Amino acid sequence: MKVDPIEPKPSKTLRKREMQELQELGERLVALPDAELARLEALPETLRGAVAEARRITRHEARRRQMQYIGRLMRAIDPEPVRNLLDAVQGRSARARELQHELERCRARMLEDEAAIDAFAAARPGADAERLRVLRRNALREAAGNEPPRSSRQLFRLLREIVDDGREG
Repeated sequence: MKVDPIEPKPSKTLRKREMQELQELGERLVALPDAELARLEALPETLRGAVAEARRITRHEARRRQMQYIGRLMRAIDPEPVRNLLDAVQGRSARARELQHELERCRARMLEDEAAIDAFAAARPGADAERLRVLRRNALREAAGNEPPRSSRQLFRLLREIVDDGREG
């Protein structure tokens, strides 16, 4: 094997760092839900089996060795599709969390002031303002009567449906 004088051999530290990154990528792969893992069609069957085995292992040392094995298998594939999928899954989760917080703030504004319902309905043509008002009225009555917040939850679900329908259409 000839060493190319233009392209020097990577240092041992660099190679170790790359192997550690692949092993960490493998750990993220193990933590991935089954549905998301199934989206990676290009994943070799040996790596898919190693990930399934790592999920099953609970003993510390055995799991550590299995994660090293996954890192070694990761060297044989292009890690970019795996990285991209993991980043997309985490980004999607962050967006969903932010949407939930925004809907909670919207519900709180509606419960404080009925004018917020009009503003919401004006911004979303498919929104049923009357249904929102009924749920707001019921939620306020339940809160005053110290009852479970059933209508408040229904209001949140309706807001989510309206926003989801607006994104699809």
